[in-house]
Amino acid sequence: MKVYLESIGCKLNQSEIETLARHFAAWGHKVVSTPEEADICVLNSCTVTHVAARKSRQAARRMRRRNPAARVVVTGCYAELSPAELEADVVVGNADKAQLAERLLGQKLPHPPLPFLPPSSLLQSRSRAFVKIQDGCDNHCTYCITRIARGPQRSRPRAEVLAEVRARVEAGYQEVVLTGVHIGAYGRDHGQAPLDSLWELVEAILSQTHVRRLRLSSIEPWDMRPDALGLWDDPRLCRHLHLPLQSGSDETLRRMGRRYTAAEFAGLAESARAAIPGVAITTDTIVGFPGETESQFEESLAFVKRLGFARGHVFPYSSRPGTPAASLPDHVPPSEKKRRAALMRAVVQRAAIQFQEQFVGQEAQVLWETRRNGQWRGLTDNYLRVMTKSDAQLAQSITPVRLTALVNGGLRGIL
Repeated sequence: MKVYLESIGCKLNQSEIETLARHFAAWGHKVVSTPEEADICVLNSCTVTHVAARKSRQAARRMRRRNPAARVVVTGCYAELSPAELEADVVVGNADKAQLAERLLGQKLPHPPLPFLPPSSLLQSRSRAFVKIQDGCDNHCTYCITRIARGPQRSRPRAEVLAEVRARVEAGYQEVVLTGVHIGAYGRDHGQAPLDSLWELVEAILSQTHVRRLRLSSIEPWDMRPDALGLWDDPRLCRHLHLPLQSGSDETLRRMGRRYTAAEFAGLAESARAAIPGVAITTDTIVGFPGETESQFEESLAFVKRLGFARGHVFPYSSRPGTPAASLPDHVPPSEKKRRAALMRAVVQRAAIQFQEQFVGQEAQVLWETRRNGQWRGLTDNYLRVMTKSDAQLAQSITPVRLTALVNGGLRGIL
């Protein structure tokens, strides 16, 4: 049987779709690169914003249109919360996702399962492996639907994570990205004996595996311990911190249910930059949150400009039914949210260019991922996107590069 797999949304969704690929391959089924080739099309959906929900619906319809004979299967957060809105033959919520392949095929997973697929497989065109260390979230951010869709915080045992990291390294991956819904809460599961913290897990991976690069996905600011910054003395830990700000206005942060002030966030960024030279601090911001006045938006805009993030995502507030924010008064009109988003994106984009400019003329180590029209694209450990022209086979390799100039979308490099 031939299976097409697609993921929308976060790195956690990508990690889960890779796991599904392993499950299907364990029974001898083939993972294919287009819906037209498939007998089964599987979508791991997202609903974090109304845009993500729309993309999930569109993806399911597109699978049906491109291959009417295939079974269309949708799982993930949108499937969990809005199953009736999906055009699919089978809809599987997050709670049953781990057994999806067994359910579809009517077979039990072989033990041990198939080794991890190599980076050169059809499914995985990247040189980075996304390793899921936990699922769920116990925070109560008033705008977020993910906690409802994913359930409470649940951590994978340290030994299991270490075994997967070693297997990924043996399969040829040069970089491992630790991912989850709230990775900073790793080990803090309710009703269970305490596990290692995220930082103890990171220390164990660095000391007990041969991973060449280890990257952390999004970390909530309140989970950054001051003593954890010493872990970046190991150059294998990527100089990249994604710290979701959401707003630079204390009043807006309070209504969002965020557990820090703008000043505390600024202090954390200052400490990180002092401890980790060249660190890329990236972020997420929301504009047009219910009740956000013009002065609060301007305060947030000025704060983001002052912090000078290396990169950032800007989201107009998206009302999600079932969240506390959906029932707050004074919702901002769509046209005003669009205006504010454009202003915030302009500030973030200027800061990203300024961050990149400081590395022109320097040498960097680049992990090469894809090649298009003779041009390779890759990433430095501090999340600079680099492009170079070369006829060499660079995929899944890390090479030194001289960064020579800014180009659209990143930096030009010479091997």
